[in-house]
Amino acid sequence: MNPNLDKLQPYPFSKLQALKADLQPASKPHIALSIGEPKHEPPEFVRRELVAHLDKIAAYPLTKGLETLRQAIADWLCTRFQLAQVCADTQVLPVNGTREALFAFAQAMVTPGSKVLMPNPFYQIYEGAALLAGAEPHFINCLAGNRFKPDFGSVPESVWRQCELLYLCSPGNPTGALLEIDELQTLIELADRYDFTIASDECYSELYFDESAPPAGLLQACEQMGRGDYRRCVVFHSLSKRSNLAGLRSGFVAGDAQLLDKFLLYRTYHGCAMPLSNQYASIAAWQDEEHVRGNRALYRQKFDAVLDILDGCLEVQKPQASFYLWPRVGDGEEFARELYRQQNITVLPGSFLAREREGVNPGSEYVRMALVATLEECVEAAERIKEFCRQN
Repeated sequence: MNPNLDKLQPYPFSKLQALKADLQPASKPHIALSIGEPKHEPPEFVRRELVAHLDKIAAYPLTKGLETLRQAIADWLCTRFQLAQVCADTQVLPVNGTREALFAFAQAMVTPGSKVLMPNPFYQIYEGAALLAGAEPHFINCLAGNRFKPDFGSVPESVWRQCELLYLCSPGNPTGALLEIDELQTLIELADRYDFTIASDECYSELYFDESAPPAGLLQACEQMGRGDYRRCVVFHSLSKRSNLAGLRSGFVAGDAQLLDKFLLYRTYHGCAMPLSNQYASIAAWQDEEHVRGNRALYRQKFDAVLDILDGCLEVQKPQASFYLWPRVGDGEEFARELYRQQNITVLPGSFLAREREGVNPGSEYVRMALVATLEECVEAAERIKEFCRQN
C-alpha cells in the first residue's frame, strides 16, 4: 500500500463530525452553514440538455472532450477575461469537476521530493495531492494583516528553488480574498525565475458583488504581459458554483498547451472522461450568462441581509468574492461546538482548513460559514447566531 496514504489527515467534515459527536443539539431545525454545496436551483435549460442527450450514454467519451465543448469554454474564457485567443484544441481540457483535476494535476506534474506551495488555510485537496505525489507541502499563511492573502514574501528563496507547483485560490476558500493582476504577474515572474508551474483554482470567480468589477484571473494576467502561450500557467474552473451544477461534475483546465498535452496523456490512462450527456449540458451552461447574473443577485441578497443582522455581534466583514463568511470568533472549535449545541447550526472551524505554520494555525480563531441555503434559512441562522453571541 502507498505509504503516503498514512500522511493524509482526516477530511475537515470528518473532523467536524467527531467534534459534534458527544453533543445533543437544541430542539430547533438544523441549519447547515458548513458545506459549500450550492442550493440554488440549477438552470432548467441545462437539465433539458442533459436529458436530451441521455441516449449517448452507450458511447465511450473521449478524454479530450467534444470539440464543441472545448470551443464553448475557449469562447467563455476570451469573453470573461478579455483574452485575445484561447486554442480550443490545445489550451483547453474538460474535466470531471475541479476537485479531481486539482488532485490529478499534481500527480502528473511534480517529482517526489519537490515542494508544492499552497495558501494556508486551503482546500485540503491541495495538500493531499502533494503528499500522494511524494512531494512536500509548504504552507503560506493568509493572515488578517495581509488582507487574508498568502504572504508570498515570507517564502525563503531556498523553498522557491525546490518548488515545482504553486496552488493558488482566488477568490479564496475560505476567506474570499482576491489576488490582483499585479500580484499574479509577480508570481508569474517568480515561476519564470525558479521554473515552477502555477495552478490557479478559480472555481469561485463568478461569485462576486460588483457586476462592473469581476475578479481577475491568471490567464488575464498572462495576457497583459503578452504571454498568449500562458507558459507555466493553468487555471481550473467549474460549473458547480457558477451554475449550481455541483452534481454534474463538470469543469475544465486551461492554459499552457505543453502542460495540458502531458496532463491529457496522464488522464487518458487515468480513465476520467466526462460522459457525453454531461458535456452537452455543459456547453449550454458555458454559453449562457443570464442565469449566472441571477445567481450572483441571490448571493448579494443573502450577504446584505446576514451582515446587517450580525453587525455588532461578530467580527466579520463582507468578502471580496465567494459565498463564505470568515468571522473571527476566538476559539473556532469551541464556537462551532457551542453554536451547534445551543442553536443547532453547523459551521466549520477554521483550524480544520489550515495547518500550523511559523507557530500559528491561521484558522484557529475563525469559522467558515457558507451562505448556500435559502435567504430565509440564512436570515434565520443569522438571528440565532446573534442570539448566541448575546448569551455567550
